[in-house]
Amino acid sequence: MYPQRTRARARSRRRRRRWPLFLLVFAIALCALGASQLGFGQMHRLKTADLPDWVDQQIIPVNGAARRGETMRRVTDIAIHYVGNPGTSAQANRNYFAQPDTQVSAHFLIGLEGEIIQCIPLNEKSSATNDRNRDTISIEVCHPDATGQFTQASYDALVKLTAWLCDTAGIGRDQVIRHYDVTGKLCPLYFVEHEEAWTQFLADVAAY
Repeated sequence: MYPQRTRARARSRRRRRRWPLFLLVFAIALCALGASQLGFGQMHRLKTADLPDWVDQQIIPVNGAARRGETMRRVTDIAIHYVGNPGTSAQANRNYFAQPDTQVSAHFLIGLEGEIIQCIPLNEKSSATNDRNRDTISIEVCHPDATGQFTQASYDALVKLTAWLCDTAGIGRDQVIRHYDVTGKLCPLYFVEHEEAWTQFLADVAAY
């Protein structure tokens, strides 16, 4: 009689010890599900977003490299680049992205006159920011000379577009990075060599 009670109490204690582990596993699964749903909602917003009338949509074809057609699970940052080819236009760079053998692309191109071209859908990966292609929206900006400094029209368009993207993706205006911050590449050159200009840009986006 008594040994049976002892064994029953031991089994009960073992079950109680397992219960917190079950709760932990359940909590982890619940958090993962919540994060997945959050990413799904964000991607749906980006996929169905109405573009402002100041964005010219010229989506490049899927070629397996520049545009792979791979969807992102979530966007955490906006990545700023410069084209590195002084004097070229947004249209010329967009046409380059669209060539069958091109390996690079960006979601958006901003031209010397402030024109904005969309090249990649907002819910897809671009080929611009290395291992951060998986969770960033990329913006390439044209520049008139080798310093990499943007024209005032380009700069103003970049501030406006970046702020709109933060709002559309539902991320903070502090979640804006440079290509340099990912790989150490001097891109966008002027914002790397002039840290104060980068700080001012972030302030302008925050204030927009």
